[in-house]
Amino acid sequence: MPNSPLTPGIVPARLSAEALARNFADHEPPFDLHEARVAADRCYFCHDAPCMAACPTTIDIPLFIRQIATGTPEAAAKTIWSQNILGGICARVCPTETLCEEACVREAAEGKPVEIGRLQRFATDTAMAKEVHPFSRSPSTGKRVAVVGAGPAGLACAHRLAMKGHEVTVFERRPKAGGLNEYGIASYKATGGFAAHEVDWLLSIGGITLRTGVELGRDITLDALRGEYDAVFLGLGLQGVNALRAEGEEKEGVRNAVDFIAELRQAPDLGALPVGRDVVVIGGGMTAVDAAVQSKLLGAENVTIVYRRGQDRMSASTHEQDHAVQAGVRIIHNAAPLRVLGNGRVEAVEFAYTEDGPGGLTLLPETFRLKADQVFKAIGQTLTGAPDGIRPEGGKIALTPAKVWAGGDCRAGGEDLTVTAVAEGRDAAEAIHAHLTAA
Repeated sequence: MPNSPLTPGIVPARLSAEALARNFADHEPPFDLHEARVAADRCYFCHDAPCMAACPTTIDIPLFIRQIATGTPEAAAKTIWSQNILGGICARVCPTETLCEEACVREAAEGKPVEIGRLQRFATDTAMAKEVHPFSRSPSTGKRVAVVGAGPAGLACAHRLAMKGHEVTVFERRPKAGGLNEYGIASYKATGGFAAHEVDWLLSIGGITLRTGVELGRDITLDALRGEYDAVFLGLGLQGVNALRAEGEEKEGVRNAVDFIAELRQAPDLGALPVGRDVVVIGGGMTAVDAAVQSKLLGAENVTIVYRRGQDRMSASTHEQDHAVQAGVRIIHNAAPLRVLGNGRVEAVEFAYTEDGPGGLTLLPETFRLKADQVFKAIGQTLTGAPDGIRPEGGKIALTPAKVWAGGDCRAGGEDLTVTAVAEGRDAAEAIHAHLTAA
């Protein structure tokens, strides 16, 4: 196959259309009715519910599983949505193995937890198929709220505010709503356009106006929003990507992993998406795993994740790390990039082994090189272009002015998880509602 004239070695269609369709099919098929009932019957329905305590959105897990067991999955879905309105996508992408399922009593007793994530998917998929929104709006309050960012935090905030009778306008800089659910997760985790379908379903409650292609700082200002609306919620996400701080990282063939994943998620034809033969991904989180696994599924021959610290420090769960290895991805720990080698375009990356001690990370004298025609940077994201009046801290929002709330990945503190973003958006909506309706 001929090389691209712009990026030699990085070419499309390394695999057939049939192989790509198999590789990017739903990686964990949903339960059917019988499977769901069997899985639900394993639940002890614990009175203290450690699984519920481990859920960032505090879904009443024993209740919704009992509702599935008794043949009322639509009721189970409403139980889920009352706490997590994006329960469908969270059932697909949430690291349940380190949250609710890790806390499951069955996990402690038998090493095999109740499959809470798959049961949640069964309930929400069953109810969404009815195409009837489970909640209705309260009478109009006459209050208007601006939500900046149509990711998980912004959508959860908008829905809860609309349900309480407020008029909400959501401003999104990208062409589609959904945030990382639409642009930033592996395609095989949310197949069939599910993320977009869930957004449409969420908006069907009414009272929410979505304006895409509108960017804070370019098209609107925070001061203008504060003047026009009764409250503002910022769910900006993190648009900036941290630099490698390695010599030569500007070379052709080196790019941000988040951009690659977004391009893949929006590609109408995966066969037209170029991928290298020897791919190196630098980072240790879910973005690194998703970029690496999908590179392999697109047909890359050799894919390696390199992380500067030990395996126990990787933010990607052990389950996801194992999935990457099973997909054919090699993972190297305790190594940091020194320089990207090549004459204008990447040909290899040189790494130094590291030692993580009480004084921090130390580069050791021993080095090695990995052949690479494509390198993805997945070493964390940061807030860019913080609006006036916003005090950033550690690359995130730490303090907001009056009438302004923030949540999700852009907010300081907490974990960068979809389910955490939903919880923060929901809780911010409750705080905004209390503020707007205070006597």
